[in-house]
Amino acid sequence: MGARKKEMNKRLVSVLAFALAVSVLASFVLYRLISTKLTASAKPSSIQLVVANHDVGVGTLLKDSDVKVVDWFGPQPKGSIAKADDVVGRGVVVSMNEGEPIVETRLAARGAGAGLAATIPPGMRAVAVRVNDVVGVAGFVVPGMRVDLLIAGTPPGGSAGNSGPVEKTLLQNITVLSAGQNIQKDAEGKPVNVPVVNLLVTPEQAEVLSLASSETRIQLVLRNPMDKDTVKTPGTAVANLFGGPLSPPPRAPKPKQRTMTVAVEKPVPPPPAPEPPHVTPPLIIEVITGGHRTEMKVPPHSTGDGSASPFEVAPPPASKSSSSPGAY
Repeated sequence: MGARKKEMNKRLVSVLAFALAVSVLASFVLYRLISTKLTASAKPSSIQLVVANHDVGVGTLLKDSDVKVVDWFGPQPKGSIAKADDVVGRGVVVSMNEGEPIVETRLAARGAGAGLAATIPPGMRAVAVRVNDVVGVAGFVVPGMRVDLLIAGTPPGGSAGNSGPVEKTLLQNITVLSAGQNIQKDAEGKPVNVPVVNLLVTPEQAEVLSLASSETRIQLVLRNPMDKDTVKTPGTAVANLFGGPLSPPPRAPKPKQRTMTVAVEKPVPPPPAPEPPHVTPPLIIEVITGGHRTEMKVPPHSTGDGSASPFEVAPPPASKSSSSPGAY
């Protein structure tokens, strides 16, 4: 009995050892599978992008040695380029640092070449302005800066009220493309003394600036590149510098009125109307003879001077019989 019991215990131990080994192996396999999946999901995906092989300045014509293709991890930049052939031979309009992805907005169109012309955006113009140490703000007008342009001169027809030359702001917030032949921005902002600067303007502003360069004196005013506001100023004159207000333009003299005396004949009044002739009414005489009544009209008798004379009464007719009854 004792030997049999020992045999059963050995078998039980063997089964337990085998089960433990199988469980350990299964756990190890499961762990490897789970860790592999976690590692694969945690590893970010990469894409290939063209980046600058070194610092590249504005106006540079890109070559094979200026770019390289690398694996890019993370979000893809907007407008990025995947093939080096798409950037070689194109001009740079915005400077790029080493390792920075090259995007379409920083390159000129294919065939546009390099240099200053490639940096001019479509619809804009570059106008050269002659400067000196004063006009160029002691050489601090360098590429990438923004300036205002002041003009000084005498308006056509003389200044208002003879106040002297007038100074006013012509253009504001204008970008400087180049200082002399230098189109690269200086990271340290060192001043550069040059005789000419090129400004980026619209075609309409180019006309105004060209006329102002030949007819007036131009002064550049440096401004903060972050300041985008446009300020309206009335300008000033020499009289304002001495405390006097800008006089209004003189009024044109009124034309003198000429007075002419014209003799006018006084109208002759019409002659008075003749008075109607005075008519004397006839004299009526009533004659009563017996039972008969007779009326007689005696016209007035006119005299030689035309006036009426007293009436002359004709004698009554003789009666037929004096003995007639009722006669008197």
